[in-house]
Amino acid sequence: MSVVTAEPITPHLMLSTRLVSELGDPRSTLRATTDRNGAAVLIHAGGEVDACNEHTWRQLLTETAAGVPHEGLFVVDITGLDFMGCCAYAVLADEADRCRRRGAELRLVTPHSTVARIVAACGFSDLLPVHPTVDSALRSRW
Repeated sequence: MSVVTAEPITPHLMLSTRLVSELGDPRSTLRATTDRNGAAVLIHAGGEVDACNEHTWRQLLTETAAGVPHEGLFVVDITGLDFMGCCAYAVLADEADRCRRRGAELRLVTPHSTVARIVAACGFSDLLPVHPTVDSALRSRW
């Protein structure tokens, strides 16, 4: 008797050609990968988000969030970001609000307590729950 097991597949999401080009530009200070994990969609961001690439950051969040199913999770891991301007938090809050209206939830991941303080100071705590790891964001109940 043979036993066959199946590994869960976590394919990268398809992003628009324009966004892939912007992220792949050698002058770009923003890097990102996207993945699926069950009913969750994840972004792992690195580099910097500031006024110069705010449009790319917004497009990345919007395109990736479109793949989040109803009642799913959208996990944005910013652990790899070296800098995050105020505009980046506003874009996250906008996308979190859109997710909620669709029945999904955006969760932010970073081990840095300063991010949670900035989120609170901006008045975004209700929209942007901050988790220290991707695993804790995925395990946490609504």
